[in-house]
Amino acid sequence: MALATCLGAGLVSCSDDGQDGTGTAAGRGTANTPAAGRLSVLAQKAADTGSLGVIVRIDRGDGKPVEIARQAAWTKDAHRLAAGDRFRVGSNTKTLTATLVLQQVAERRIGLDDTVEKWLPGLVKRGDHITVRMLLNHTSGLGDFLLTPEFLPSLTGQEQRTWKPEELLAVTPEQDAPTEPGEKYSYSNANYEALGLILEKATGSSLAELVERKITKPLGMKNSFLATDAAWPAGKPHATGYEPDAERLKALLSGTVGLPEGVGFAGPERPGDTVDTTAIDPSWSWAAGGMVSTARDWQRFLTTLMSGRLLPGAQMRQMRTTVDAPEEGGAYGLGLMKVDTPCGTVWGHTGGLPGYSSEIYTDATGTRSVAVLTLTNFGIKDKKAATANKALVDAATCQMLGERQPSNRTTA
Repeated sequence: MALATCLGAGLVSCSDDGQDGTGTAAGRGTANTPAAGRLSVLAQKAADTGSLGVIVRIDRGDGKPVEIARQAAWTKDAHRLAAGDRFRVGSNTKTLTATLVLQQVAERRIGLDDTVEKWLPGLVKRGDHITVRMLLNHTSGLGDFLLTPEFLPSLTGQEQRTWKPEELLAVTPEQDAPTEPGEKYSYSNANYEALGLILEKATGSSLAELVERKITKPLGMKNSFLATDAAWPAGKPHATGYEPDAERLKALLSGTVGLPEGVGFAGPERPGDTVDTTAIDPSWSWAAGGMVSTARDWQRFLTTLMSGRLLPGAQMRQMRTTVDAPEEGGAYGLGLMKVDTPCGTVWGHTGGLPGYSSEIYTDATGTRSVAVLTLTNFGIKDKKAATANKALVDAATCQMLGERQPSNRTTA
């Protein structure tokens, strides 16, 4: 299950060419501000230490966002990274799915205490004891399907198969060790596959239609959509994702999980014992992690949500009602993480798919937000890479909150 856990967020444009990703010169007058300079140095260090490429965007609600894009030199041959690139945001999608569910709760179409069996008869083991609330806050007792022998080849891209949510629920195992529904937090993508099906049944609309009608179109999120296959739309720049090759991946995970010989990600070989994973199909992740977006678009969604403009007050209070989730750095609500950082508490989510990881947060009021997008998921499991990436995330989060990062954490 360790692998499953791994998978699981213009003052100045600091991209290497001084452009904003659309060919328009970005503001240059503040490029040498101390805060932007420190973040730029940390971003390049993270890229060179194993993150390979990072996008950082900080919006403090004053109309002057800070945008930084940095990458390892050899990755520029494939794509020159820009702050506006489209990106697979992975499990940040869970916050959007939870928002859609809570909108239906507000309209009395779905009840948080409804059983899964009521909506999906016979699809989920012990569904008569699992509620919608338990799916949302990962206390259902369901395990995850990611490491099952049936699914692992699709996760790595070695097998080209389009999975239906019902099929993923059918191969979902019990937790190890099993827990009773409602007893304990344990993160599982299966919870959100079930929620996607409940949403479709309750509304009579497809999840993709709901995403567009309820979220992306009203908010003007023109670069965001639910992926249904591996394709990237033509004419829109997207970030290239990378993972360690099979040999390096096995070494990185040797202390937590033993991978079968030869298990690795499919894709073209690249320098540094890496593989280009951009073409791996993410459609299986669906309601659990299928959204494609940009840092700007997703921050718009998250700040709109957290400032109370997408849900009534009663549903926002439910969303912020948390259970302990120490493995997430704090607690977990309904599709929403509460994370303790060196400079204060933030709200949002993390995301991870082959080649892409992200951390996107707001302050408690939804006024300020930060996004750190990284061009690898498993590559930052290396200790030095993880340390450099965390230093960048902490520094960016502190700047978002208007606090100076503790000096003993900037170079940790």
